[in-house]
Amino acid sequence: MTAIRSVVLVGLFSAKDRDYQARLDVLDARVTALGGHVLGRFVQRRGVSDGGVRLMTAPLSRRFLIGPGKLEEIATTCSSRNIDAVIFINDLSAYQRRWLSTRLGRPVLTQTDLDLPAASLIIPTRSQPPTGQGHRSRGRRGRR
Repeated sequence: MTAIRSVVLVGLFSAKDRDYQARLDVLDARVTALGGHVLGRFVQRRGVSDGGVRLMTAPLSRRFLIGPGKLEEIATTCSSRNIDAVIFINDLSAYQRRWLSTRLGRPVLTQTDLDLPAASLIIPTRSQPPTGQGHRSRGRRGRR
């Protein structure tokens, strides 16, 4: 079991969502109540430009939910500040969670994980991190 002490919060929000900071404050309070320390917040806004308005509810990346620049910013912070886990306010598919965890090199949780009755900031230790090899090889075969 691995205890999570330091986290960063991440959220993809529509430009129409005016209370996104308040939503992050609620998540921050939940993490703090569970014994964690929030060391950073990252916000990806969607629909701020004219072209983005049509796509506000869609993720920026099927694999990572957020854009590549924001992902790099989060990865750099996680490495430099020795962050234990990343918590997304958004729901993530198993696919997104696996790829984010692999790319960021640490567990990725969601707000929903913290809302479970037995929620804590302790995660089971895995002997081997997910690699996503099965999904990549299937995708390549489909493109040939």
